[in-house]
Amino acid sequence: MEIKRLTGGLSVSEQILPADLKAIKDAGFRAIICNRPDGEGVDQPTFEEISKVAQKAGIETSYLPIVSGKVLDEDAGAFDAALTELPGPVLAYCRTGTRSATLWSLSQAGQRSTADILAATKAAGYDMGGVVRRIVNGGKTPTDTGDASFEVVIVGAGAGGIAVAASLKARKPGLEVAIIDPADVHYYQPGWTMGGGGIFEPQETSRTMGSLIPKGVHWVKSAVAAFEPKNNAVILDGCRVVKYKRLIVCPGLKLDWHKVEGLVETLGQNGVTSNYRYDLAPYTWELVSGMKGGRAIFTQPPMPIKCAGAPQKAMYLSGDAWHRRGVLKNIDIQFNNAGGALFGVKDYVPALMEYVKKYDAKLNFFHNLVAVDGPARKAWFDVSKPDTPVERVEMDFDMMHVCPPQTAPNFIRVSPLADAAGWVEVDQATLRHKTYDNIWSLGDVMNAPNAKTTAAARIQAPVVAENVVADMRGGSPVAQYNGYGSCPLTVERGKIVLAEFGYGGTLLPSFPTAIIDGTKPTRAAWFLKEKMLPPVYWKGMLKGREWMVKPEKVTVS
Repeated sequence: MEIKRLTGGLSVSEQILPADLKAIKDAGFRAIICNRPDGEGVDQPTFEEISKVAQKAGIETSYLPIVSGKVLDEDAGAFDAALTELPGPVLAYCRTGTRSATLWSLSQAGQRSTADILAATKAAGYDMGGVVRRIVNGGKTPTDTGDASFEVVIVGAGAGGIAVAASLKARKPGLEVAIIDPADVHYYQPGWTMGGGGIFEPQETSRTMGSLIPKGVHWVKSAVAAFEPKNNAVILDGCRVVKYKRLIVCPGLKLDWHKVEGLVETLGQNGVTSNYRYDLAPYTWELVSGMKGGRAIFTQPPMPIKCAGAPQKAMYLSGDAWHRRGVLKNIDIQFNNAGGALFGVKDYVPALMEYVKKYDAKLNFFHNLVAVDGPARKAWFDVSKPDTPVERVEMDFDMMHVCPPQTAPNFIRVSPLADAAGWVEVDQATLRHKTYDNIWSLGDVMNAPNAKTTAAARIQAPVVAENVVADMRGGSPVAQYNGYGSCPLTVERGKIVLAEFGYGGTLLPSFPTAIIDGTKPTRAAWFLKEKMLPPVYWKGMLKGREWMVKPEKVTVS
């Protein structure tokens, strides 16, 4: 007998025997629900046999038999009622535990999010893919059969989603494409660092979503609840179903602010800010502009994160502002990085270290932010140095710029598309899913080992578009992604170290060294970041104009 926990009040298991009741009692269970009809197997004890022994042990019992594969809507209601009436914790069982897990999943629909239900059952080893539509539909069997259908469905209307839609329409203008995204506003997120440095105004980094959806592309303004890749279906909130011939998944990632205790309550006040939020970048600049002395902490969580250089960009621009105002000598800059290196590609580190020295910043590696008390101006970090026990340290601050922990969105992590770490599993060259050959992914959500940046998505979009069109024509992938990513490291106002690299840290500069030497701070790179890249984004990338991003062809060995 293997007991699998779903919640603090409910666990499920395979068929139990009378002899198991002592161990069940010792484990703390106060009630049992049997979901297996008597007589299903020749070696199966009857419910009455189980019940007699359970009652002697002081365990209450309930008999709710379910025929395998036939869990009715009313059965889920009866299961929920039993959980309410019985003393907990409860153990429910059937032949394998699947029926019990299914009953719980349906009974919780409407009470918990679909992602939370799927995460709990997945962790226990049960696949609820067969009833996901019912879960999304509040635990009831859907009756609506009016599903929408498109040749290509794109999940996510961020940089990757709109760019790949535009690239597809440029190649096949008559293609029926739909983008699914509930957001009203689209953000140019690379501009937020500049906002936090007092260079860009917030409104320069946002546009209405409707103004950016490519002409001829259908916009399904809804959130995704789940995927049914075996049925070529995307399930939306409200249990609407969108069918596809080919699917492209690029919803970005999730900023997990709640993972740091006390952070959500103090963001935007008490000196705690983040350039990772549109509305907080101006507060960063407000704090920097007003600071005359004290301690400023800049944090970086464990990888992966979007734009791995952004946490230190905030530090450099802040240090530069304090240097220009003549107050830098009064400010204690601390860079607390959960990782063990300043930057993942060593070629750029010497130039960055010059600025670390210029701003007299202290680098604290293996320091991961775990809690913050804004009113008290205190933060706690778990220090996890190699071969050393984890130590929790407390630090006071006057200002703290936080980069939040980041994960794949919940509906991705619990889906059949995800790898063990929760990211969409793709071939790192073709960006095609490793299991479902009519699915592709790009942007921050997929698991290729590249930097999660807008510049990466700009290269990935035409690669995916080329390969989707090739698949439509019955061919093999024709384009491959080399892992390109770019991180313009704003080391001071007017100069940038333009890091450009691919898989394995290979340097992939876009310009000759005579124009921009990416390993050194240059004004040319600053001009590119401040003046050139925003219009390239709005007027090029999102319009299907693939400037300087011609896909690399697949090489045949």
